[in-house]
Amino acid sequence: MKYKAVIFDLDGTLIDSMGIWIQIDKEYLEKRNIPVPDDLLKDVKTGNSFNEICKYFKEKFNLPDSIEEIGAEWTSMVEEHYKTDVKLKPGAHEFINYLSANNVKMAIGTSNTKYLTKTVLDANGVLEFFSSIVAGCEDIKGKPYPDIFLKAAKELDVAPEDCLVIEDTLHGVIAAHNGGMDAFAIFDDNDTHEIDALKKKAEFYAYNFNEISKEFLG
Repeated sequence: MKYKAVIFDLDGTLIDSMGIWIQIDKEYLEKRNIPVPDDLLKDVKTGNSFNEICKYFKEKFNLPDSIEEIGAEWTSMVEEHYKTDVKLKPGAHEFINYLSANNVKMAIGTSNTKYLTKTVLDANGVLEFFSSIVAGCEDIKGKPYPDIFLKAAKELDVAPEDCLVIEDTLHGVIAAHNGGMDAFAIFDDNDTHEIDALKKKAEFYAYNFNEISKEFLG
């Protein structure tokens, strides 16, 4: 088998959750009577880590809350969604089971927090399959820096060149390549503006996990 490990991004890749985060960002600002900028989505979807985005919000909107307080409130706002109504993308569960059956190691490399990552994976019955979770709540550079993926590979004890990253954003694919890893890209409703670039940059572009499974099998 070509790859010894697969590292999944979480939001927009493994789970269909980006729409929830967009709404949470808006609600957070509206609670403080802060007008929501038209370019808010563009600003926060750069691959930055959870902590980096908290810092960005604090500075951009001159918030009195600490970075920790901002993160805690966001976590509280989204937690119930991750426990109840955020699901794996179609075909993801079957792909994970296939990888496990064939002794391919798995990790999560996400800009989200480790707590929310574990919450949603546990709710979907797949937490046990992942030997490493590297998250944006850690003191680590976000994508397109490769640090998240390189740390995941190290924790899996697999060389970067033997890892495949699955991502939904251009910054994520670039991060994988910056770490010496191949990257498959998967469609997400919130990344339609990047489809052409993703098709050019990624080793493979898929519209669902069934297509990824077929390509992975060769």
